[in-house]
Amino acid sequence: MTRHIYTALIVSVGLSLNAQTAKYSNDFLNIGVGAHRLAMGNTGVSLSNNVESAYWNPSTLVNLKSNYEVGAMHASYFAGMASYNYIGVAHKPDSTSALAFTAIRFGVDDIPNTTDLIDADGNFSYDRLKLFSVADYAFLLSYARKLPVKGLTVGGNAKVIYRNIGKFANAWGFGIDLAASYKHNAWVL
Repeated sequence: MTRHIYTALIVSVGLSLNAQTAKYSNDFLNIGVGAHRLAMGNTGVSLSNNVESAYWNPSTLVNLKSNYEVGAMHASYFAGMASYNYIGVAHKPDSTSALAFTAIRFGVDDIPNTTDLIDADGNFSYDRLKLFSVADYAFLLSYARKLPVKGLTVGGNAKVIYRNIGKFANAWGFGIDLAASYKHNAWVL
């Protein structure tokens, strides 16, 4: 009976959430990590069992195949003008819990800053031309744990987001993600 209550609770909460709605603020977080999951159409939410689980669904971190895992990814966008970089480290201290740290950077480097190109007298000087970068960073600290109910795992992320636009502006953001997964035979919910 208790198992049916947990299952109904997870299904009802899962159906009421709208976590995949695309916004445009911090859209770099929707790109994804891991060639395998990206090639399968961003299916990492229920299928992850490696270090990339911290990004896709932190509750599945407890399914790590080894006690330590490291993952990395690099992708170029817009003919090499922008780069997307990911690195993750996961540790499974025992059979019921797991921890992970993830860092993501999406940025455009070497943008010419022309604000000082012309001085007050109207003279051009390319010596005053400086380069700057525009970058978004995300740092995730993840934890997952198996619960006493067979097949039920929970997890979460504490997320710090940093945006830097050269010397012109920067911003900080914070967030929390909570996740749960339930595995019954070959089915994962």
